[in-house]
Amino acid sequence: MAAPVDQTVAVNQIRDGLMDDWNILENVFKLLQKEDTFCVNPESWGKQKIVPFLQPDKLKELINLKIRETEKCTLVEIEELCQQVIHYSVKTSHGRFHNQLFGQLDPFGLAGALITEAMNGSTYTYEVAPVFSLIETEIISTICKLAGYKDGDGIFAPGGSTSNMYGLVLARYKFAPEVKTSGMFGMRPLVLFTSDESHYSFVKAANWLGLGSDNCVSVKTNDRGQMLLDDLEAKITEAKARGGQPFFVNCTAGTTVLGAFDDINAAADVAERHGLWLHVDACLGGASLLSSKNRPLLSGLERANSFAWNPHKTLGAPLQCSLFITRESGRLLERCNSTEAHYLFQQDKFYDVSYDTGNKSVQCGRKIDAFKFWLMLKARGYGKYGLLVDHAIDMSRLLEDKLRQRGDRFRLVLQKHQYSNVCFWYIPKSMRVSSKDETAEWWDRLYTVAPKIKEQMAYSGTLMVGYSPLKALNLGNFFRMVLTCFPILESKELDFILDEIERLGEKIVV
Repeated sequence: MAAPVDQTVAVNQIRDGLMDDWNILENVFKLLQKEDTFCVNPESWGKQKIVPFLQPDKLKELINLKIRETEKCTLVEIEELCQQVIHYSVKTSHGRFHNQLFGQLDPFGLAGALITEAMNGSTYTYEVAPVFSLIETEIISTICKLAGYKDGDGIFAPGGSTSNMYGLVLARYKFAPEVKTSGMFGMRPLVLFTSDESHYSFVKAANWLGLGSDNCVSVKTNDRGQMLLDDLEAKITEAKARGGQPFFVNCTAGTTVLGAFDDINAAADVAERHGLWLHVDACLGGASLLSSKNRPLLSGLERANSFAWNPHKTLGAPLQCSLFITRESGRLLERCNSTEAHYLFQQDKFYDVSYDTGNKSVQCGRKIDAFKFWLMLKARGYGKYGLLVDHAIDMSRLLEDKLRQRGDRFRLVLQKHQYSNVCFWYIPKSMRVSSKDETAEWWDRLYTVAPKIKEQMAYSGTLMVGYSPLKALNLGNFFRMVLTCFPILESKELDFILDEIERLGEKIVV
């Protein structure tokens, strides 16, 4: 421990220097610009590394990460630390970052995020966040209409996993409202069903909510990644036979790897037949709501009891921006999650307390995620974002064509994907053989190619594309390219991506 510091002296020093401390904000944006963090000019993509990748031990040597009881960093030293952090971080707005389901930022979204961070509000009551409360209500109302919900409800949540968990909690509350107060003691085990290609958040939610991961039943998918409804029926019957109580079915609208869309209408038929809550995980594919051309991907959404959607995927809203929407009215969401927090949600306030949305949330303090999305929609209108979604999907189909045109150098996992995902293998020159020579050993070697090229990508900083295996189809590693609304790519950029994979691919040893 450091020697004791006189409290009065220390506090006065901080008070006296506070005006100067705020000067850091004047230089933050300059630091970001100096590193060309946003990479908005496509002509700079070839000059700017996505990340100067270093291994953890080396990075810890370069940046002073230690935290001590006493520090004496000057403003200049703080700015130098910020510069280092920016320099060695991944520039996710770089036009050649395709590693995740999100990518380049929409500038209006970033502007909204900067404002909300500066305002430092919390959207639990109208009293604390008057404008932001109205904005959240307006967005939820608009999304409900687009989904076909007459009297829907919803809330912004901290990520898609939490939005999916909202669906499970609300379904359980509607099925057995007494669980809220008395728990699940003595009940038959509640069972949920989701495809073997769905997001892992459902297994985690089954754990967190006390349902048990064994009661999160995996339903088989076809070779395109779509849930098999016959197997869903069979699994429901099996669950009942072993004493379980089915209550929830999840459809996925845009699986993480293949971008597959389950048949929502067919799943709704099954759910209605068995009296189950139907939820749609549209965290990825929910952007199709804004499109006329690709809206049929979500056909049947109006029959779902709830859905989750992340505008930070595909659309370019800053992380995080996630919605939970339900068509259930009658304040079901509020009744499910509300408690008597009298110090926040007094009913005798001087305004309409229906705008105090915190009672619908499992959180108390809640970041203002609605404003950045609202500002984007005000700047362009949701119709233009629908066209950008269409463009991203069109470019994905064009990428498939370009992959086919390169003959035996590449191979598609699917000949046609449903969304903006494109999954493929690169086959190095040394492995290009006739189909009869593609033995099990050959495939095992091929599955090592994507990770090795990914390592080359990281160190070169020229491109970032993710890779994944697919357990459900018994497939090893392949590249998963996901196109988003931003950057708005042209055909020649797709050529660069494939050329770069080939260039890096010839450097590896398999």
